[in-house]
Amino acid sequence: MWESTININEVKEIRSKTTVYLGVGAIKKINDIAAELSKKGIKNVIVVTGKGAYKKTGAWDYVESALKENSIGYALYNKVTPNPDVDQVDEATKMALEIGATAVIGIGGGSPIDTAKSVAILLSYPDKTARDLCEFRFTPEKAAPVIAINLTHGTGTEADRFAVVSIPEKKFKPALAYDCIYPIYAIDDPSLMTKLPKNQTCYVSVDAVNHVFEAATSKVTSPYTVLLAKETVRLVGHYLPIALKDPENLEARYYLTYASMIAGICFDNGLLHFTHALEHPLSGVKPEITHGLGLGILLPAVIRQTYAAVPEIIAEILSPIVDGLKGNKDEVEKAVSGMEKWLNSVGITEKLSDLGFKKEDVDKLTNLAFETPSLDLLLSMAPVDATKDVVRKIYSDSL
Repeated sequence: MWESTININEVKEIRSKTTVYLGVGAIKKINDIAAELSKKGIKNVIVVTGKGAYKKTGAWDYVESALKENSIGYALYNKVTPNPDVDQVDEATKMALEIGATAVIGIGGGSPIDTAKSVAILLSYPDKTARDLCEFRFTPEKAAPVIAINLTHGTGTEADRFAVVSIPEKKFKPALAYDCIYPIYAIDDPSLMTKLPKNQTCYVSVDAVNHVFEAATSKVTSPYTVLLAKETVRLVGHYLPIALKDPENLEARYYLTYASMIAGICFDNGLLHFTHALEHPLSGVKPEITHGLGLGILLPAVIRQTYAAVPEIIAEILSPIVDGLKGNKDEVEKAVSGMEKWLNSVGITEKLSDLGFKKEDVDKLTNLAFETPSLDLLLSMAPVDATKDVVRKIYSDSL
């Protein structure tokens, strides 16, 4: 039983700090949220989002109406791209400061919401820049209130304290983690997610699976993270094929959204390690790479390196999608091939070579994994020693 692998004498911290509104029609709660902001004296907000989904999903109609009804002024920053960078954060912050915004609303997937969180910090530290923030030149202890309206079922950022923003000239993609950027409210409305393209539906859901795999196998895992991990994998395993076949299926979108949310809480508690620490250099070098795709490509090789260290836990959490695992150290390749089979079944068949990486890129990627600010913490959480040789092997196996 995996329970015997948990050190009961080690005190664990259990986190769940954001109020999330989950369900079809949850977007209507923005009216109550805007009314509360107004009562608290918030007169202006910055809305941070991408280039189109905020309108195409219909989310903006509700948000704009709620702001107007509650006499809250706003500026709209709608230039966030996948894998957002520090220049976007600075640009949005400048716009927010110009109108005296004292709260931030992020609408979108991980990229807009993470950008919104970063802007919220800089509103409280107007003498700082996004590069100061992402190179850890100061430690923020406060931020403007954040409201997250989630449009994808993958990142879990609507319910955690993490944000990821790139520094393009250094190819760095660090991870921020501060208590002050927990959204005070989040909206998870599956009706806003039915237009997600098939490939994005797959990639964001695989992101959630990676979150829980890492959180449940990290050095700070707990029974709580293992519980959330297995349920996340079960839900994704069951409902992702349904959503891929029938994108408008609201039940499937609901449970994928719920799975993503609890996966966010899971890694907020258990943290992350190899797949995220090694994916960040991939999309740091090639920003066009979709985060979830990079994670999916790396996951089998990460399982190969970690399975023998925590076989009981990995067998337990992967049981809904990988058959026949007993939790024995000698079944590593069975776990690897089982994960590859499942990834292929949902549409991830690529390797790193398909994304343009070559054998000669491995050392550069390895160095970035160790040089990018914050990734050393992730690597330190792995259940095996994260040496450069291990990291090189993961990248090489993923080519």
